[in-house]
Amino acid sequence: MSDIATIPRITRTLLDGVTGSEVAITTTAPATGRPLSTIPQSNVADVEEAFKYARAAQGPWAATPAVDRARIFLHAHGLMTKRQDEILDLIQLETGKGRLHAYEEFLDGTGSTLYYARKAPGLLRPHRRGGAFPVFTQTRELQHPRGVVTTISPWNYPFALSMDVVPALLAGNAVVHKPDNQTPLSSIWARSLLVESGMPQEVWQVVLGDPAVIGDALIDQADFVAFTGSTPAGKAIATRAAQSMTASSLELGGKNPMLVLADADIPKTADMAVRACFANAGQLCVSIERIYVDRSRYDEFVREFSERVSALRLTTGLDYSGDVGSLTSDKQLQRTSGHVADALARGARVVAGGKPRPDIGPLFFEPTVLIDVPADAPVLHDETFGPLVSVLPFDSEDEAVALANATPYGLNASVFSRNVRHAREIGARIEAGTVNINEGYASAYASHDAPMGGRKQSGMGRRHGSAGILKYTESQTISSQHVIGFDPSHGMSADVHVKFLNSTLRVLKTLKVR
Repeated sequence: MSDIATIPRITRTLLDGVTGSEVAITTTAPATGRPLSTIPQSNVADVEEAFKYARAAQGPWAATPAVDRARIFLHAHGLMTKRQDEILDLIQLETGKGRLHAYEEFLDGTGSTLYYARKAPGLLRPHRRGGAFPVFTQTRELQHPRGVVTTISPWNYPFALSMDVVPALLAGNAVVHKPDNQTPLSSIWARSLLVESGMPQEVWQVVLGDPAVIGDALIDQADFVAFTGSTPAGKAIATRAAQSMTASSLELGGKNPMLVLADADIPKTADMAVRACFANAGQLCVSIERIYVDRSRYDEFVREFSERVSALRLTTGLDYSGDVGSLTSDKQLQRTSGHVADALARGARVVAGGKPRPDIGPLFFEPTVLIDVPADAPVLHDETFGPLVSVLPFDSEDEAVALANATPYGLNASVFSRNVRHAREIGARIEAGTVNINEGYASAYASHDAPMGGRKQSGMGRRHGSAGILKYTESQTISSQHVIGFDPSHGMSADVHVKFLNSTLRVLKTLKVR
């Protein structure tokens, strides 16, 4: 841990890069309720100024060779690992999460940065493509930056999700970034290290404020919008962006299922399910909120799982002494409490947790497991985004898949079985962007070389992998024609020209030339 007395100094240093002229607000530490930092607020004029500076800087930045841009991010990655405790403290203070969960966030943010710093030059270089005629048609695909990207990142994983700016910047774009008001320090800490590593500070502009005040300006002036947050907010952003034909990428909510098949190792599955459900107090878009267990193993799983959940230690400490931290806002506390109360009123039962813990901190709620939840209970259909999971039995694997898919969401899922091949077959039938086998969410999410994103109401577009950087580019095809063309030449009649082309196509097919 770093000395917490240094946080005010860190705050002033980070906020030097924020464009804000409105009255500042004071944030509080969720775990304790104590004042944490004073945050400037931006207005529409501030947003316009941020875009002006970003656009002026974007051209020279795009002209910088991709390998030189990547070198800056590689250096920043080294600084992040050296100053790990500093960012872990900031994450914990702003979100209230436990330190192990903060470290998990740190691993994701730094891991994705390292991945793109290594891969970007190769992904962005011109690529040869098959032409209309081999040899005679020479075709290249180029990737151009879109311009200025608006990135809007949420409060639940403020460091890791703010690192979505990394592929945008590596692609040659400038960024206007709006972190959440609750967690701006964690979000812009990385910016200070990138500037220290050689990134021009103008290419990453930061604004803070109420979405109702500056949201439209952020969308209207962007060349691309990247948003992570709730499904209603994502729909509003997509609608606004569509008015100017601005492309967008949206990672939205989820009601993620876990299937426990009859041959699963129940003790190991129960161990895995604890983190899958309660990492960051359940405030994770890919966390599990519904567990379906083969009826023959249901009682065993409920017993094993509830014992482990009941043993979890709630913590306010900036160390590894506890297991689960605080919720981040009163809104999440009320939503979790409401879902529990409604389920109990409908006949559900609590087998672990079930109540708030104001004796520990103002926003703590015990990790909670519900059983006997009726099918019409909102807790089975609406995203809770808190430390709450429902466990239900199923009688056949077809029923389990149908239950998993009975949701408007499609972000993440998991399948537990000793037969990995069969589990993969079941997973392929689940309507989700990522499916984990014998893991809750981390195996797919942390595979930075593979795309991650949602289906149905869980969003559009992908982060990670080649898709995660190429979405920030406009592809262009440049093709040159040589010797023979598409019109009759050298006095050739149309009939002879057509016969010649047909003969050429038959030869290409025989040679299996694409």
